[in-house]
Amino acid sequence: MGIFITCASLLILICLILIWIASTYNRFQIFIIRINEAETNIDSVLRKRFDLLNKSTAIIKENSDTDEDVLDQIEKLKSKKLSNFELDRKLYDALKEFNKYKERFPKLKNNDAFVKIDVEITESEAEIVAFRKYYNDIITDYNKIVKSFPTNLVALFFHFKTKLYFDGKDMSDDDIKDFKL
Repeated sequence: MGIFITCASLLILICLILIWIASTYNRFQIFIIRINEAETNIDSVLRKRFDLLNKSTAIIKENSDTDEDVLDQIEKLKSKKLSNFELDRKLYDALKEFNKYKERFPKLKNNDAFVKIDVEITESEAEIVAFRKYYNDIITDYNKIVKSFPTNLVALFFHFKTKLYFDGKDMSDDDIKDFKL
């Protein structure tokens, strides 16, 4: 009778551990789904920003007296496969160039198509800030469960690793070199 109780207790303990592991694994999966959703939202806004800047090149060329390549970075980005981190930085640089043209050529401010693009770019900035915050909030929660005991045991077993924040850091930083999305 004593052996039966010991075996039953051991079986119940094993079942409880397996239920906990499954529950923790599912918690990780929910975070991964939310992270992917946030990345998709960021990607969507970045592509919208890219398209807007790309459209603006023709308008800038038409309404400015410059022979230089307008937003030539945008043309170069078309053929590159970049992460959202890199694309965000490149588009930010192109946006600074866009704003320089806006200041240098006042005639652009009278062009309805240019003004519309400028407004949409401004709106996209608010969107990207919100999506970055959402992404970083999820990453904070995810990294907490990857690092804290006992969920770190499940993370170790299933190879869940901490993720970097979307904070606009330079990808050449030492902490970021090994990161892959």
